Amino acid sequence: MEFQEIFIVATSTVGFISLCKPIISFLRWVWVVFLRPPKNLKDYGSWALITGSTDGIGKALAFEMASKGLNLVLVGRNPSKLEATSTELHEKCGGQIQIKNIVIDLAKFSGEEIENAIEEGIKGLDVGILINNAGVAYPYARFFHEVDLELMESTMKVNIEGATWVTKAVLPIMLKKKKGAIVNIGSASSEILPSYPLYTVYAASKAYISMFSKSISLEYKKHGIDVQCQIPMLVATKMTKLKPSSFFVASPEMYSKASMRWIGYEHLCTPYWGHSVQWLIIHVLPDVLLNAIILRYFIGMRRRGQLKESQNKSKQM
Repeated sequence: MEFQEIFIVATSTVGFISLCKPIISFLRWVWVVFLRPPKNLKDYGSWALITGSTDGIGKALAFEMASKGLNLVLVGRNPSKLEATSTELHEKCGGQIQIKNIVIDLAKFSGEEIENAIEEGIKGLDVGILINNAGVAYPYARFFHEVDLELMESTMKVNIEGATWVTKAVLPIMLKKKKGAIVNIGSASSEILPSYPLYTVYAASKAYISMFSKSISLEYKKHGIDVQCQIPMLVATKMTKLKPSSFFVASPEMYSKASMRWIGYEHLCTPYWGHSVQWLIIHVLPDVLLNAIILRYFIGMRRRGQLKESQNKSKQM
């Protein structure tokens, strides 16, 4: 075979492989997102513990898990909201599941107090799933030096310490029976986007959650415990103040349905399909352009937030 023929065969082979790779990746994405069967979550245990369970993603996940027959431990800081959520769940499920409430303010309790309260609350329960969903974000965008002490402390305590100490309290039950699933709700601010200016402390706290999840996933995989960090992008919750206006902005119910399908699989994932499409678009754009767009957008949010805050203060006077 002449050199020219060899060259043609080689380049054709490389071209074919290059063409097959994105096709295979796309088919795998379709399988994982739409066709792969979810795990039977009751195999992990009969109880699921959810923090931040009275609003947004946490509440939607509670209803999804209840529909699968899982008993629930709901963790929140507001007793009346916890009771209202429990009542809603009982009405929808017809009393087929058990629900237990743990009232605890993750922003004000010490790590030891959090651990003790959770341990006492789940004593004797077959807790197989933990959802660390509770989170605090800024009410609106602001520069780092503008973040007041109370907001900074509550963001770090809930997002970092809360998830850490709740996990520490639940792990012994899972280790004893050699199975369990831990899902930590992260954020695109720390994994997908190149930066997150004017929400610096929030994004940094979510970066901790991502690394925390990756590391304990390796530590406990051999003990039958599946640890996962889910990376949602735009979800219409009270915290984000967004409305579900397109397939890029998911409702809590849409996100929770997608979330359930991924539990027990990849240690880092973006469950909602619209978010994964958005992730692909973002990664095509250069970081310099993304940083400029994000900074300009958040400066606009800061301006609107300051104006609204000023108007509210004027009304109170």
